[in-house]
Amino acid sequence: MSDYIIEAQNLVRRFGSRKSLVTAVDNVSFGIEEGEVVCLVGESGCGKTTTGKMIAGLLKPTEGRVRYAGRDVWGDNGRSKEDRKAYRLGVQIIHQDPYASLNPSHTIFKILSTPLLHHRFVQNRAEAIEQVSELLTRVGLSPVEDFITKYPHQLSGGQRQRVSVARALTVKPKVIVADEAVSMVDVSLRVSLLDILGSLKRDLGVTYLFITHDLAVAKFFAWAGRIAVMYVGSIVELASTPQLVNDPLHPYSKALLSAVPEADPELTRSKERLQLRSHDIPSLFALPHGCRFHPRCPFFMEGLCDVKRPDLVPVGNGRWVACHLVAREILGSDAVA
Repeated sequence: MSDYIIEAQNLVRRFGSRKSLVTAVDNVSFGIEEGEVVCLVGESGCGKTTTGKMIAGLLKPTEGRVRYAGRDVWGDNGRSKEDRKAYRLGVQIIHQDPYASLNPSHTIFKILSTPLLHHRFVQNRAEAIEQVSELLTRVGLSPVEDFITKYPHQLSGGQRQRVSVARALTVKPKVIVADEAVSMVDVSLRVSLLDILGSLKRDLGVTYLFITHDLAVAKFFAWAGRIAVMYVGSIVELASTPQLVNDPLHPYSKALLSAVPEADPELTRSKERLQLRSHDIPSLFALPHGCRFHPRCPFFMEGLCDVKRPDLVPVGNGRWVACHLVAREILGSDAVA
């Protein structure tokens, strides 16, 4: 049995009709061990959220499998009532937009108590009030009396996102997919929200798939975990956070890191940035042949990068990279033959 609590195996997700079919996620594979943090990073439109929704069970893969606790959640061996319930309760999602993800006609108590009562984590209203109060306190919304009877429109964006975190915790999940969970709150609130998410990992053993476009946030939240870099629907590099931040191998990872501003303004101004051949991201309707990054890559090798698409291969120390240049330098010329 796999050591992963949640695993993506060759995930593919397509949208549209036969005449205009778009592949938003193309052959994505990774696993997350229990209690681990894996960050999925990349530019907008690269397939991060679609991957997260497949992991959370909100989208069914066109191809590939999602495995939870060793069982294929969409396959025949994962369709028993007990397995489906375990997966539905075990994997929860924090949506990106706290303004759209909370029902405006329900009070905060109603939003948080409904899953508690439906799944019988509590037996009556008094127990529900007690549990909701504990959840609100855990996510930093206190005194509870100031929030429990309010509606979402009466809260700030940061307070709404804390309610979204509390809602994800109601059914005691083992895995949380945090989809840009701090991107729509003020910068001043991001660290406090990240601290709350980190405390849930320490206190409750929560496993995270943390989706973000901001490598600085990924570095802060997942320093002890791993980062998977996505580009136009595929993972191009997967490594421990210190490895990727200190020594990125894929040219796209290098470009992302070179664009991250430093705390010291002088260092930011003097920082050497990787110069791309083009700033245009390929359209999903007209993807380039070979490596999808080759039209922008400064290390482009004609006759190879524009012809053969690189596989995501292990290059040592638990790191995986999809790049002909890296494979040639580390694994030798036979790797790209």
